Amino acid sequence: QVQLVESGGGLVQPGGSLRLSCVASGIIFRADAMAWYRQAPGKQRELVASIMHGGITYYADSVKGRFTISRDNAKNTVFLQMNSLEPEDTATYSCNAVSGGMSYWGKGTLVTVSL
Repeated sequence: QVQLVESGGGLVQPGGSLRLSCVASGIIFRADAMAWYRQAPGKQRELVASIMHGGITYYADSVKGRFTISRDNAKNTVFLQMNSLEPEDTATYSCNAVSGGMSYWGKGTLVTVSL
């Protein structure tokens, strides 16, 4: 059974930083792509950043220059370093992994950016 477990969310002040982690277990084959999505209250889920097994990355325009995605292939783990956080970054952040044509999701971790 494949599981994705996120951690690292919490409450942070504007301008602060957080590092999210997502560990994927139960995936026999390598995760071809891993990504972070977020969903703010009342809004649609959006792709924040993704990283392919070879290291190619993608970032949403709203987070370019502030967020960095990375992964540890040996451990099927993906990270999201979030700097210069803004109140607009408040959302539930969910991890996604694609492996063998299947897509897997974690339950999410809440990030709140507020004074």
